[in-house]
Amino acid sequence: MTDTPKNTKSTIENVYSKTSSKKGMAGFFEMLLRRFRVGSFIFALTPLYIISVLAMGIAATPGIYLFSYLFDATKEWPQFFHFLSLGVGFFAAYLLYGISILFVIPFFNWILPFKPKPFRGSYFSLQSAPWYIHNALTYIVRYTFLEFVTPTPLNTLFYKMMGMKIGKGTQINTTNISDPALIEIGDFVTIGGSAHIFAHYGQKGYLVLSKVKIENGVNVGIKATIMGDTVIGAGAMIGPHEVILPKSRVPARRKSKKPQQDGEAKKAG
Repeated sequence: MTDTPKNTKSTIENVYSKTSSKKGMAGFFEMLLRRFRVGSFIFALTPLYIISVLAMGIAATPGIYLFSYLFDATKEWPQFFHFLSLGVGFFAAYLLYGISILFVIPFFNWILPFKPKPFRGSYFSLQSAPWYIHNALTYIVRYTFLEFVTPTPLNTLFYKMMGMKIGKGTQINTTNISDPALIEIGDFVTIGGSAHIFAHYGQKGYLVLSKVKIENGVNVGIKATIMGDTVIGAGAMIGPHEVILPKSRVPARRKSKKPQQDGEAKKAG
């Protein structure tokens, strides 16, 4: 079973409150987050922006070096061949950035002292900050390069380095994954193209972070959606476009739901 959030205080907490139940400096910072939501959160996430720029800069360094070398080495060549070499060098530099960012971002994610954990409470709280940071780092890779190595062992390796537990023989043909540190996938699982898997959801103003567990031999169809606090039993089939809602427990070896035909839809209506 997945770990469910055990924050009993948050179940009765007013998530729109501008005060905090915490004591000391933690309570003071959380009060600032809630009272001055936009400005305080931008300030609180400033380290994230610095880390992001630093990580992308480090990843871009090998490519910039290659491009600079080609520029100097070919500047005396005929113009056509000079520009051709620069064009090749530019996209080779991007490839070097992409391979580098797959490893640089997980390194920064690893050295950070806080990780996302199961939680239920306000979006504007100290407990939500690790979730924002973890996903922001994941999205840097997702939106700048990950599509080009999906599905290959490189995308699986990236998710593993970001904290996702992935068994042997598993194929992941999607980049629409959030909260990798809160997702566990078993052996010989197939995740179809453009499927969405995320370990969070919003409910009545609360942010809820809760683990997703996909057991051995599961097949997830294209564009299916699996939300937080779900367990997919071994050998189960999740159909294309099917949505698995929070708190769902899909039984083992369950067959995918049959798509509703037009005639059936009219009859049901």
